[in-house]
Amino acid sequence: MYPPTHVLVVGVCAAGLATAEALRRHGYRGRLTLLGEEPHLPYDRPPLSKQVLSGTWLPDRTQLRPESVLNALEAEFILGDPATTLEPRTVHTASGRLLRADAVVVATGARPRRLSGQDGLTGVHVLRTLNDTLALRADLRASSRLVVVGEGVLGCEIAATARTLGVAVTLVGPLSAPMAGQVGPVVAGLLADLHTEQGVNLRLGAGVAELTSRDGRVTGVRLETGDVLPADTVVVAVGAAPATNWLTGSGLTLNDGLVCDSRCRAADSVYAVGDVARWHHDRLGTTMRLENRTNATEQAGVVAQNILGADVPYRPVPYFWTDQYDAKIQVYGVLSADAEVSVVEGDLGHRRFVAHYRRGGTVTGLLGWNMPKQTRLRRLDVVQALIEATPPRS
Repeated sequence: MYPPTHVLVVGVCAAGLATAEALRRHGYRGRLTLLGEEPHLPYDRPPLSKQVLSGTWLPDRTQLRPESVLNALEAEFILGDPATTLEPRTVHTASGRLLRADAVVVATGARPRRLSGQDGLTGVHVLRTLNDTLALRADLRASSRLVVVGEGVLGCEIAATARTLGVAVTLVGPLSAPMAGQVGPVVAGLLADLHTEQGVNLRLGAGVAELTSRDGRVTGVRLETGDVLPADTVVVAVGAAPATNWLTGSGLTLNDGLVCDSRCRAADSVYAVGDVARWHHDRLGTTMRLENRTNATEQAGVVAQNILGADVPYRPVPYFWTDQYDAKIQVYGVLSADAEVSVVEGDLGHRRFVAHYRRGGTVTGLLGWNMPKQTRLRRLDVVQALIEATPPRS
């Protein structure tokens, strides 16, 4: 139905809010409902592992919009009531609500993966929500030894923030260097040096066998090598899985996310946006799922247009950033571990540079370290490569 008389957004997050705002911006004046699992109004997640965890921001500062701005959307916010099932254009919630709409947008995000045996242990944390962050911060204030399980972006950010709080930090994971899976060996080696200089104990190259405990409280992490790392607090940052369990039995295709076409459409009048969406990128010729703030906003704009009758493919240049200590790292495009890395501005030794990542002589990605302006300008190199790689229309 175009235009729809009722749009239901399942997920009160950055992606869900951006979808609602884009709908209004493009002229939609029908009924608009946002359904959320958490009791909070929409807030920003990137500051959780940095400013909120460190205490430099109060939680209220993460709220994405003042209540006056949210009120101006003329949308109904239903909070603290998770979706449980989806039938054609009808969402059931935990409290028993039945919400029917002409178009449904799935924006339920992702849930942190956990280690076997961590549930029920005091002192073991994941970090995804505002409440997760506040619980971890309270534990860190009473802790002297933290083990972070996971050498990816989130694990590295938590390790960096904890060091600024004076906590002794050990970072563990199966890869050989911090963020090796995201940035490749050259830059990962620089990150290893940075964390070591800041006092982080790197125990990488071995997986975790189990968590040790006493009287229901975590006491350490046993590696697959048999070594035990003592800990007062443990953070598990081993990735996230798209929150699609509630869609089981819906008839939609689920495969590491809600599978969509290039218009972010999963089925007639059902769309997905943000961390939960796996869509077909027709320039890259593959399906992909991106977990970052920039994608949430950009994808929401395309979804809103398509709900209102447009036919717009979503063709972003993948992007993420991370701040660790005094390092700001920005990544555009796709960085493969076997890519050829060449510095095009700055210098690796000074940790201020922009580097191209190439495969087969073609630029597939770009990484900048403490050169934000130059990195933004150079992103056009990646854009041009993607345009040239776009298959011709038949």
